[in-house]
Amino acid sequence: MADFAKIGLNNKVIEILVVHDNELLDDNGIAHEQKGVDFLTHLTGWAIWKQSFTDGRRKQPAQLGHIYDEDKDVFKQVKPTQYPSFVYHDETGTWHPPTEKIVDGVTVPVEPPTHHQVWDEETISWVTK
Repeated sequence: MADFAKIGLNNKVIEILVVHDNELLDDNGIAHEQKGVDFLTHLTGWAIWKQSFTDGRRKQPAQLGHIYDEDKDVFKQVKPTQYPSFVYHDETGTWHPPTEKIVDGVTVPVEPPTHHQVWDEETISWVTK
């Protein structure tokens, strides 16, 4: 079974449908995303679909409300509105603070806020609580 994301206005994922693997196969038994797109276009009348891979090919599987980035061929979570300074990290496919986090004097990989340190959007820095 393959998940396909229906892409709407501003590349927003507005629906996710499941397509049987048989619909993706060509005459040689090889699966193709375009075969699934063609199947769904014929079925629904909507022509803009992207397969949502769970194996990391598009970093994150599609979810309702995600945005499809055509240039990077990935589904992105919507940028957190409470953190306008966050930046998108291509490696992880997620949004993170723009500066590194310091724990016990040691720099750790950038990650979303935790209970020990929180992101302060006003100062655009980590604050220990």
